[in-house]
Parts: sequence; structure tokens; C-alpha cells
Amino acid sequence: MPTISVDKAELFDRLRHQYTTEEFDRLCFDYGLELDEDTTEEVEAAIKKGLPAERPQLKIEVPANRYDLVCIEGISRALRAFLGKEDPPRYRLVYPPGGEKDLITVTVSPETQRIRPFFACAVLRNLKFTPRSYASFIDLQDKLHQNIGRRRALVAIGTHDLDTLTPPFRYEARTPTNISFAPLGRETVYNAAELMQIFESDKHLSRYLHITRDSDVYPIIYDAEDHVLSMPPIINSEHSKITLETKNVFIDTTATDDTKLQIVVNMVATMFSEYCAEPFTIEPCKIVFPDGSTRISPDIAPRTITARASYINSCTSLSLTPSTIQSLLTRMTLSPALSPTDPDALDVSIPCTRPDIFHEVDVMEDAAVAYGFNNLPDIFPQTSTVAQPLQISRLTDVLRREWAMAGWVEALPFILCSHEENFAFMNRPDPGSLAVKIANPKTLEFQVVRTSLLPGLLKTIRENRSHALPIRVFELSDVVFKDTSRERQARNERHAGAVWCARSAGFEVVHGLLDRSMKMLEIPRIGKTDEKATGYYIKEGEDPAYFPGRAANIYYRPPPPKTSKVGELAGELKNTLHISNQGRDIMIGTLGVLHPTVLEKFEITYPCSALEFNVDVFLKQ
Repeated sequence: MPTISVDKAELFDRLRHQYTTEEFDRLCFDYGLELDEDTTEEVEAAIKKGLPAERPQLKIEVPANRYDLVCIEGISRALRAFLGKEDPPRYRLVYPPGGEKDLITVTVSPETQRIRPFFACAVLRNLKFTPRSYASFIDLQDKLHQNIGRRRALVAIGTHDLDTLTPPFRYEARTPTNISFAPLGRETVYNAAELMQIFESDKHLSRYLHITRDSDVYPIIYDAEDHVLSMPPIINSEHSKITLETKNVFIDTTATDDTKLQIVVNMVATMFSEYCAEPFTIEPCKIVFPDGSTRISPDIAPRTITARASYINSCTSLSLTPSTIQSLLTRMTLSPALSPTDPDALDVSIPCTRPDIFHEVDVMEDAAVAYGFNNLPDIFPQTSTVAQPLQISRLTDVLRREWAMAGWVEALPFILCSHEENFAFMNRPDPGSLAVKIANPKTLEFQVVRTSLLPGLLKTIRENRSHALPIRVFELSDVVFKDTSRERQARNERHAGAVWCARSAGFEVVHGLLDRSMKMLEIPRIGKTDEKATGYYIKEGEDPAYFPGRAANIYYRPPPPKTSKVGELAGELKNTLHISNQGRDIMIGTLGVLHPTVLEKFEITYPCSALEFNVDVFLKQ
């Protein structure tokens, strides 16, 4: 959830009431927000010490899909409606005196399809900025860039002083050397290739260069006199920058996603249309696309959803009339009307500022918020169920309890790890068909879903190597493997893993832990050549994670499937003829002394022995 910071005194002035911190916290909770911090005490303490301090701020967590609440204008507007102090605003498109023919026109070049194909824009006329509203205007753009715009990769916003420009405008895509202008904050003219080099050292802009740097064309917006407005999504031009004296603002948005584009242009335009001479009015623009089609932008027409009072009442266990629900939804900035044809239905008009509402269930949720979740009746469910653990969880708990009572400490490392830790650090090759890889990992530490518990246990020992020896850690959790036979292309396996770290290798310790585990699971130990027996046995292995000659594979021979009398006679005949039953033996795990190179990669200086096996095979079918 994004956190916004708003001026406390200004917000309370907009709400027409002075709240205590506790009262405002309760108001936020009722609306579905969370007051994260009130900086009043810190500001007062700084003032007493003679230190410079800002005005007290309220830090509020808002839902990630409520883009209308990420600025003080939107949140105060929503809370005033929630408190019943005013009706939701009605946003209007106001055309110039000459009508559509006098609209500002933007022509989109076909080359833009290669880089950022979608474009939208709007005009706010006769604005009156104050220092705080100007700062809020800039902050809203940054919040939208980071949130729905995904750091400008999906949507980028540009705002310009319209009085410095000459319409109509052109949205084009040109090679970097054919683009020259003075960027915001500089007087010198550079071409786009030079700007990319200059901004590599800029702490703020360098984060966005990768979006277009590798493209052979860059998006660019020109006016009729070839003045550059902006080079999205990197920077605006110095020529059209807005200031506190700006009266008319041209808003451009470029994107790779048309849905998000429309949301963003609507948010910027509607949130700050309250500062226009005629509040909540927006002047549209006409966009001409490469195929000759046109669009009037922005599209702020409301959507309509039909909500049934019976559905809302069934979900909330209430008995509200449609007219009562109508008043509740009005407090949530919606515009409901009673259906003239169906007494149970309401035709709910969804403003362009509420793109989070998709379905009747969202309308129901808003009605419940307005009614108050704490006011909903407490009722017993009509059905009663008794929960019980999954079989695999019960089986795991048997091992977990036994290992803990034996003095081992349970670890809970991450299920994601780096590719190197999962394979190279363990001396194991990556066949390419084993591990599930993360498509776009945020960090090198989380590249794949682990296929073994041992890397996580070894990292735990590494971080606790200052503890007294021996260190005995275990984990009972899932690993994941690719499996093309499954619909989801992967499968989970519950594994048990343990690592012993001491001055001596301790192979006999993990071997004893395996024997104890099997005893608790009532799995007998058998010889490899025992034909009739069901149980487990170990056999020398060659896993590269272990020291040569100090490794073993664990095999499990499950009970034979139930068969008819004919099948039983066939089994007895096989035993009589000494035909082997080893074909049904399953390798379920490994144990041994870890290879010194493995320990070196995990920065562990003492010898370690490890045990890992699959627990799923012991589930009774």
C-alpha cells in the first residue's frame, strides 16, 4: 500500500474540522485507510530545540488501486463526501467557444508504434497555483509514475505551460541524433544521445534511461513552431516548464498500456481541476492517430453498473432498502439512482476517478464501508465445519517434534534463492528442466525456487557460525520442481533436511537421525537383497555435493499394490524364481559429508554432514 504525506493543518481545514490524532485515526479506519504517522510531536520537539522544522504532516496508507487518494485534493474530497459534508463533484468537459473545431489537436506519428504507441492529453484553464498546491501537483505525478506507471515504464506524464507553446502539437518518434532541445533545469541545447550520457550520473533520472535507451527511435512531442515539449518518459523541456505563475496547463501522457494511460490522464486532470476558475472543468483535446481515426481526450464519461439491494444485503447480512443503499453509495463518491424498472436494482454511475470498481461486488464493498464494518451484525454461519490438518502436515509434525526433542533447531529460510546457491555452490549442474526460475527477479538472491533444502540450511549456519559447536539445524518444508505433466507445469515436494556442523564430520550423527526418523514413521530398515521386505536402505552414492566415498543414497521400497488372487500367486512365483522386486525401489534422498568446496562457497570453516529426503512418499495412499 502506498503511503502519502499530507499537510495536517491544510487537510483539517479542507475537512472543516480539527481532529485529534485518535479521532482522525478512527476516521481513516472507518474509510479503509490507515494513519501511519502524525509528525506533530517531532515538529514541536524540533521547534523547542531551535531546529528548522516543516509543518506537521500526516502519513496515510491508501489502497494501491485507489489512485484518487494519493494526493491531498483527492483524499479530502473523498472524506468530505464520506462525512456527508458535500456531494461528490461532477466533472465536465468544457469546449472552447468555437466548439470541436477549436480544440487543440495532437497528431500521432506512425513511428511511435515502435516505442510508446499510446497518447492522451488534456488542458486545465485559468489555474491558480499556490506553493502547496504546486508541490502537490508535482507530487501527484511522481506518485502515479511510481505506482500505476511502474516507474514510468508503462505510463509517463508531462505537464507544460500552454501559454509558452503554439498548438497544434505533434507526437513523433525520431532517432536520438535528430532530437535537440534544452532539458528541464538547463539552458544548453543537447541532442538526445548526449542527454542519455549526461543523465547517467543523475541520481533521479538515471533510473528511467533503460526504458528507451536501447531503442533506435525516441518519442518526442513538438508544437507548431518545433519547440520541444518533452521527451517521454525521461524529461520535459525547459521551454515549457510550469511555474507558480502558470495559468493554463497542457497535460500529456504517453504509455505502452492504453487502459493505464486513460486512468492516469483522468487522475491528473480531475484532481487539479478544482483549482480552475470554473472548478471541475477540463478542456479536451483532439488526437489524430496514424490510421486517420480521432479521439477526444480525456474521456471522463462515467460508467454504469447495476447493483441489486438483495445481493448487497445477502453479503452484509443486512436488510437495507434500495434508498438507504443509495445514500450510502453517495458517501463513497458514487452516483446511484433507483432503477425505474426493477425495485431491487440501483443503476450506479461510476465516476472516472474510481477505476477500482469493476463489478457489483465492489459496489457492495463500498456500501459496507459506508455502513461501517464494525456495525455489521455478528451472526453464526449456516454451515459448520471442523478443520483438520492435511495428511502431509501431520506426517511432517511427527518428524518435526522428534527432531526438536533430539536437540536439533528448526530453521525457516526463504523458499527462493539464487541460481548459484541452488546449483554451482552445491557442485550440482543445472539441467535446465529442474528449477522454476523467476522471470524478472528484483535481486540476485531470489532467482529460482529452491530444489533442495540444503542451501538454506548452509546459509543459516554461515550467519550463525559464531555460535558454540555443534550446530544442528533442520527444516521440514517444500521444494519445487518443473513438471510438464502437470497443468501448472510444476510440483511441490515436502522434504526433510538437516545439517550437522562440528569439529568432526559427524556422518554417524545424520545417519542416526535418519534411522530414528524412519523408526518414528514405522518404516523398517531392510537389506538391498531382501525380496519380500518393505522399508528403506542406503547405498553408496555419487552426489557431487558430498565428499567422494562419504555419500549415500536413500532408497525406499513401498508396499506392493493390492492385487487379486491371481496377482498374489504371480508374486509368489516371482519370489520362488528369485525374480527381483527392486524395480519398485525409489531413491528418496541423500546423506553424507559435504564436500569442502561446498563449505568454502558458503564460508563455513568446519566440516558438515547433511541429510535430505522426500517425505511425500510415506503418505498412505
